[in-house]
Amino acid sequence: MYDPYYRRIDLPAGDLHVFAHDDLYYAMGAKVLEMANNNLQIPNIRYMSYTPDAHVGVGTCIGTTAVWGIEGGFISPSIVGSDIGCGMRVHLTNLQVEDLQEVKLRRKLVKAIEKRIPVENHARGYFSDLRLEDVLRKGLHGLPSKYVPDAYTPRKATSLTHVECGRFRFDESELDRIPEPMWHRSHRQLGTLGNGNHFIEIQALSVNDENRQVAERWGLRDGQVAVMIHSGSRSWGGSVNQICSTQVAKAMSRLGLGTSDPKLAYAPLDSEAGQMYLHLMYSALNYAVANRHLMAFAVRDAFKETFGPKTEFSTLYDLMHNYACEETHGEESLLLHRKGTTRALPAGHLGNPEPYRETGHPALIPGSMGTASYLMVGSPEGARNYHSICHGAGRVRSRNATKQLVSVDEFASSMKIGQEDEVVLNHRALESLIDESPQAYKDVDQIIDSVVQARLASVVAKCRPLAAVKGV
Repeated sequence: MYDPYYRRIDLPAGDLHVFAHDDLYYAMGAKVLEMANNNLQIPNIRYMSYTPDAHVGVGTCIGTTAVWGIEGGFISPSIVGSDIGCGMRVHLTNLQVEDLQEVKLRRKLVKAIEKRIPVENHARGYFSDLRLEDVLRKGLHGLPSKYVPDAYTPRKATSLTHVECGRFRFDESELDRIPEPMWHRSHRQLGTLGNGNHFIEIQALSVNDENRQVAERWGLRDGQVAVMIHSGSRSWGGSVNQICSTQVAKAMSRLGLGTSDPKLAYAPLDSEAGQMYLHLMYSALNYAVANRHLMAFAVRDAFKETFGPKTEFSTLYDLMHNYACEETHGEESLLLHRKGTTRALPAGHLGNPEPYRETGHPALIPGSMGTASYLMVGSPEGARNYHSICHGAGRVRSRNATKQLVSVDEFASSMKIGQEDEVVLNHRALESLIDESPQAYKDVDQIIDSVVQARLASVVAKCRPLAAVKGV
């Protein structure tokens, strides 16, 4: 039977599953199918899919889920992405949207955040008393207790429990492969945002009536102010990707592996190059989750400075959308790659962290700057896509094309500059952010509709932007 939100495409190298409305699918273009066919040439691949936000990337499209068995499996830096561990984090406050009604107050808050989180790409972070080695080895559990403010208040503790994974264990001897200059640079960048599509956004929630009971269990309410953070593993993940991709390419040459795309890197999971990448990737995942946590700690201080010491700031959830990880599906252990896709587990799934076992965990889906973001929860039917959904709106045009096609006035209008409901930005020169304007992205509402109609997940709350901090 015809399904306008799902199709299985028979490519020369194998089947590709696409979860997207017809309009979104046909707008993807032929290049995404060409890239999928290259990916499907990797030996022993079990499954590959695109979510509705899929668009062309390096070696692999953003919006890809790819699955191998552990035995005979392959691992691919290209199907993880260069920003290893890039993901989302959302915190809830005890403030209401009315508390941030004045544009001047939102600007004051943005300045307080900027004071603590540098937006220049190479600036030193707010945190200078951390041991990078502890963060890489232990993730959140390697942070000093003073940066985990609820560690000793069990009833309110969310920092270490409301996360997809706070620590990935790996062979720590692999860390010796990273050169000393990268250690120094990565230490400086702990607690920093980075540029591109990374952001810190202040939002107001609107609960979906159909999932109001779930929202209440999560502590959500209409008009509540929340903070969404999008960032990854900074230069550490970039270094891991660069060093390991070189070793993987050498392994491919020795083993006679390859496709028509020279940028598509992969190696047997049980090879030396595959194991090297796996373990160093886990160190980057530890860096990424700690980096988002540290920024949230800094934002918490900025809120308290702006609104007073009684301001509350609890973790809703932290998750990734660029990684590979061993997961159990059915009774089998599999190696799942997600590049620009988000894990969304339903109620009762054993993979949920304990606080969300009964409801399913929050799936955090950002929109584009100036448009809504979403908090979703996985559906049982999502098992057919290994519980993967979109990771955002997805680009519709390149950065250069956006700069050429979108005017400053169009960008300003989409951000409601000068109006009472202006989305306050930390940059007064809008020219520097045009490549990240809403016009660069697909319609996030259409993306979310495809996910919902494909029965992969449902909406718990919609998040309207109030202010945004972007890097340069």
